[in-house]
Amino acid sequence: MSQNINNILIPNVTKTSNHKNVDVSNKLPKAGETSEFKNLLGELEAKPLHGGIELSSHAAKRLAERKIDFNGEEYTKVKNAMSKLKEKGSQNSLIVSDKAAYIVDIKNNKVITAVDKGSMAENVFTKIDSTLFIN
Repeated sequence: MSQNINNILIPNVTKTSNHKNVDVSNKLPKAGETSEFKNLLGELEAKPLHGGIELSSHAAKRLAERKIDFNGEEYTKVKNAMSKLKEKGSQNSLIVSDKAAYIVDIKNNKVITAVDKGSMAENVFTKIDSTLFIN
């Protein structure tokens, strides 16, 4: 039996099914347990972005403001330069390419800041222990 209230048909449901088949094989973990998803997420968060080079928030802001393209070829050049500097024992370095200059923290594989080619003139770069020019 159904009721008609303001032209809306509302079914009269009086019974619900007592047969509940619930699959508990994929239940949420109990307190203290960690799920497989959480373990995988933790592994991903531990890895640096961009396959080895991390960008500081300051560097990301500077790259965007100065319209420096840090994808593809430029990224590969900087990554290779950082590997070379790491082999030589560098810690904080200046990498100068034909497009920009990058201050990098070699130990943490992080680009700290970036300066476009047009703004490089008369800049003073401090707190660096090495410089590498790349083409």
